Amino acid sequence: MEEYLQGCRAALQESRSLHIVLGNEACDLDSMVSALALAFYLSKTTEAEEVFVPVLNIKRSELPLRGDNVFMLQKVNIPQSILIFRDEIDLQALQQAGQLILTLVDHHVLPKSDASLEEAVIEVLDHRPIEHKHCPPCHVSVELVGSCATLVTERILQGAPEILDWQTAFLLHGTIILDCVNMDLRIGKATLKDSRYVEKLEVIFPDLPNRNDIFDALQKAKFDVSGLTTEQMLRKDQKTIYKEGIKVAISAIYMDLEAHGCDVLVAMTIFFNPDKEPVRQLAVFCPHRALRMMICGVLERSHSPSLKLTSIPSTHSNLQAYLQGNTQVSRKKFLPLLQETLSAYLDSMKIPAGQPEIMGVPRQQVDKEMNRESKSLNLGMSQDEEDPPLPPTPMNSLVDDCPLDQGLPKLSAEAIFEKCNQISQFQATTSSLAKK
Repeated sequence: MEEYLQGCRAALQESRSLHIVLGNEACDLDSMVSALALAFYLSKTTEAEEVFVPVLNIKRSELPLRGDNVFMLQKVNIPQSILIFRDEIDLQALQQAGQLILTLVDHHVLPKSDASLEEAVIEVLDHRPIEHKHCPPCHVSVELVGSCATLVTERILQGAPEILDWQTAFLLHGTIILDCVNMDLRIGKATLKDSRYVEKLEVIFPDLPNRNDIFDALQKAKFDVSGLTTEQMLRKDQKTIYKEGIKVAISAIYMDLEAHGCDVLVAMTIFFNPDKEPVRQLAVFCPHRALRMMICGVLERSHSPSLKLTSIPSTHSNLQAYLQGNTQVSRKKFLPLLQETLSAYLDSMKIPAGQPEIMGVPRQQVDKEMNRESKSLNLGMSQDEEDPPLPPTPMNSLVDDCPLDQGLPKLSAEAIFEKCNQISQFQATTSSLAKK
């Protein structure tokens, strides 16, 4: 693998057509490893004189934000210097020159900024439900498994198992285990195929690390924020949605941070208790009372998915915190519900004044919010509406503009999460007293 990647960087210096294997914009461990391993496989099994180059779909400066990615590269002794990042290759220029062939892995919808590249896409390999309206017109292979790395492993072992080296197997093995939460069936992410191919890798390479050991190490690396600035922590694991001028950012946050420019901040946390059972908490911070009440009300009543929320006492008037009983609902499953809630809120702003109450929010409060919001928000159709309403790929604002760079209001998340810490301490104390 390492020798192959060194050759890829050398190929960039030549003026020739390139077959790029491109992961998604989040460039999480699954996306990175799937792109590297699939490109490696194609380079070894394609008879045509094509040059296959894996590209990590982030800027090089963003890699330190992905601790698990960095950890895995270090474990297999692959230098970061030989990897190719999105800001080091001009795909649009290659496309205009007729020198680009594109395979998408771990996603199947190109963002608006890459729309011109769609005609260069010849294949898609993904593990998410397909978005027919926006999927490129090419060969699409989609199977709903826990990790895209599982599908890459399947292709290698079925097509050319002799090319699989320990380095590549280590990357695939650890990625599947992390994505499938150590193959824990209680979490609901691992499928039979995921389990089968982890077992196959372990049979071929008996010296692969113990599952618990690699999972624990990757978990620790993934959540390690030592050395990161506040801005980097905010951008480390962030997804955003847009609706008629309102931006909602969902960030996985591991310590105090400061957010700017969003109307709502939703934080989802996950950790493991002493029995190694997953525990999730959810917090909604919003200074606009009607919008906060709308979001919280819908989340509390939701049945598809059912979050099974239990309110956690909060001393901050703009913050509502919950214990999330249904630990299988991750941000990926949570986003469609939040999108629908935002649409319902915007619809409520347009309902005639004769209606007394909307989703539990008094009509007078909605009118008050409408008057205030009209001064700071543009509720007309935004250019973001031209994009898919909810792309199945991780929406991470790391490639273009960060949605927290500007705008009103300014949210002091340091104060928010100080309160969250107080809530957690209060809850722990209450639980301890109850046991006594």
